[in-house]
Amino acid sequence: MAVDKDRLREEEEASFVRFCKIILGWDYFGLLTEADKQKKERGKRGGSGLRQVKNTYKDVDDYLATFEPLLFEEVKAQIIQKKDDEEVTEWVLRLVVECNESEGFLLPSVTYGDDEGEKIVQNDLLLLSEDQFKEGGGKFPQVYAFALVEQRQHNLLRLRMFLAGEVMNLNTDVIESRTRLLKMHGLITSPGLLHEKRLFSVKICSLSTISREYFALRSIGSLPFKDLILTAADKSSGSEDQAWKVSQPLSEHFQGSLNKSQMEAIDAGLLRKAFVLIQGPPGTGKTQTILALLSAILHATPTRVHTMAGLHEAKRGSELPIQEKYNHWARASPWWTGNNPRDKNMPKDGDDGFFPTSGNDFKPEVIASSRKYHVRVLVCAPSNSALDEIVLRLLKTGVHDENVRSYNPKIVRIGLKAHHSVQSVCMDNLVKQKQGESASDKQKHRTAGGDTDSIRAAILEESVIVFSTLSFSGSALFSKLNHGFDVVIIDEAAQAIEPATLVPLVNGCKQVFLVGDPVQLPATVISPTAGKFGYGTSLFERFQRAGYPVNMLKMQYRMHPEIRSFPSSEFYAEALQDADDLERRTTRDWHQYHCFGPFCFFDVHEGKESQPSGSGSWVNVDEVEFVLLLYHKLVTMYPELRSSSQFAIISPYRHQVKLFQDRFRDAFGQESKKFVDIQTVDGFQVNRFVH
Repeated sequence: MAVDKDRLREEEEASFVRFCKIILGWDYFGLLTEADKQKKERGKRGGSGLRQVKNTYKDVDDYLATFEPLLFEEVKAQIIQKKDDEEVTEWVLRLVVECNESEGFLLPSVTYGDDEGEKIVQNDLLLLSEDQFKEGGGKFPQVYAFALVEQRQHNLLRLRMFLAGEVMNLNTDVIESRTRLLKMHGLITSPGLLHEKRLFSVKICSLSTISREYFALRSIGSLPFKDLILTAADKSSGSEDQAWKVSQPLSEHFQGSLNKSQMEAIDAGLLRKAFVLIQGPPGTGKTQTILALLSAILHATPTRVHTMAGLHEAKRGSELPIQEKYNHWARASPWWTGNNPRDKNMPKDGDDGFFPTSGNDFKPEVIASSRKYHVRVLVCAPSNSALDEIVLRLLKTGVHDENVRSYNPKIVRIGLKAHHSVQSVCMDNLVKQKQGESASDKQKHRTAGGDTDSIRAAILEESVIVFSTLSFSGSALFSKLNHGFDVVIIDEAAQAIEPATLVPLVNGCKQVFLVGDPVQLPATVISPTAGKFGYGTSLFERFQRAGYPVNMLKMQYRMHPEIRSFPSSEFYAEALQDADDLERRTTRDWHQYHCFGPFCFFDVHEGKESQPSGSGSWVNVDEVEFVLLLYHKLVTMYPELRSSSQFAIISPYRHQVKLFQDRFRDAFGQESKKFVDIQTVDGFQVNRFVH
């Protein structure tokens, strides 16, 4: 589904202006005071004027009136959240070098030291103050304001400030003047020597992700499937006429390698419904299903093509003599005896759907594939770890074409913090390769505009599958694409707030797959107030609550039946089934003791919880000591476990994990970390695909 690029740019600019005016006028100390007040009134609902997230919405205004105030509550929470012990805030003295004004904003440029490195980047929120201060340290300054980093150039930070006043109730037409902002404006713009324009700054947080979510939210009226998103009801449910089909060999391959519920999910996708929801409980082959989906999406053809082929076959005339057949074939297929005339029309940039019929060395993927419909897919996830798990599996197994041959299509992994195992397909690595290939012709590239940005754009355009986190799919790189994506697949969709899920849809698409499990880890919401009003509800969960059809994967291959039993009855209405021979494959010798069984609870009722250094994390020393004794007993009875890498300890709290790691190191030495993997829940999600 195409989008109007010009209109999109206008909407993005308007959203950005609104976002900045609202946030940059806020009073930092007012936010801190408000947060303290809410803590004291814990239990009270609070949040005057906020609306509860609903299952369905009557129109765009109803939708925005619900989500926009909650998003700004989340921004406030990000601004005031306590920094971890290792994130000590540092005040830096800066000089105002120059200052411009535009559309009501002040745009100062301030000094940036060589020794600061990458500490401050675009979209970081800074607090500027006339004087340094410490929170809770008594007297606060009289002149202070927020500033957004727009650009870092050489030794300068180019900032954006809104000093006209504070926007009231999210209404940018109602702005109340503030003395601190007026004084800041005077300080920055007053004529005089540079040393008179000194300011101290401290980094508060990054607004990159939430600003992209805000733009996606404000673009709801222009998004593909707007009405479906609002109502959570698909009135044009997929039909046989709209459906696509895979080849007979590929269909037989799926039937032999996938279970019934996985096949049903693939079939639902081929019906071409706008949104397809796939629920994947633990161990049910969610990633395998996504890989099969990619094979199906890339190599399916419209049902009507199959039907037309059948009709043409039924209406055949009398058979021609063999020599006349040869003559017809030669005229219809000139490449049999030479080169295909169409191959002379080589594309200048990117792929443009070009698949040569001779000389199949132009693109690696055509060696094993003859796709007729050049479909492009964007695969997203909320976290880098979830994304890299799919990338790694794809690199290892490839996808299957219509003849069930395995091959690796052109893919690129975009964004930061990619795992080392997928570096070969990361954008930065591919750019270096391209630059290396053109090293012998640098002058030509320099004059032809072959800079890093254009190389990135070319790589992105020619990739069949693009992998990106939800947040990064809202970066400027994607907005410059000439060709959007036909299909968007979002993994771990139930771990993303709804505005985050909208981000990859902004540039248009024809079909969306939401893959996740609402009964596992929820989306992270920092604001307790926004959380109470349902801001943590994912789009997946809202659709499911509204009655939208969900394809659930039911066959599990990972858990011992005793482990499966509880979640299946408690969360999945007894729907989970065990794969063949699973109990035998997951039974161990130590299961004969109840305390070492597949599934067991221990009530450490004497343990007391505490919060070290006032952080949001917790520790429980008695639980740590109990687990240490339990582990010692187990490895004493079964020495083979002492050198096993299959032993793990999980805690929801980071400080508790650190306490576990310290105690195990004290008890068993530095080697303990090789035998016992101790992580938070999120930490295991980061590492699970590596093993």
